[in-house]
Amino acid sequence: MIDDLDAGELAALDSLPLGWSRRQIAGEPWGVIRADHAGGRATTLTAERLGGRGHLSANIWRTEAGVLLKPCEIPAEQVHEFLGLLAGSRAAPAHETGSPVSPSHPVSPPERTSRPL
Repeated sequence: MIDDLDAGELAALDSLPLGWSRRQIAGEPWGVIRADHAGGRATTLTAERLGGRGHLSANIWRTEAGVLLKPCEIPAEQVHEFLGLLAGSRAAPAHETGSPVSPSHPVSPPERTSRPL
């Protein structure tokens, strides 16, 4: 079901530290925020491509019926793709700094092929 997260997607989400972190996803820098609520039963995921256009936001609910994905103003498929890419991402080195850049409007996560910046 499109609104459920699979074990790999959930593991990718849970691998994120709480708060803001920088990730290389498909060769591009992203600022990712993970915030847990309700004793860990709900998670908000927000991500912005740094230095470019790209944004996503979703809430993830851990219920007795399963783990439900509730994307915010984007298709669920984009969140699934992002979490799949996140599973293969790495944390950026500590010396890399930057702050998220707000895009003019939401767009899909980066394609699987990297582009020069």
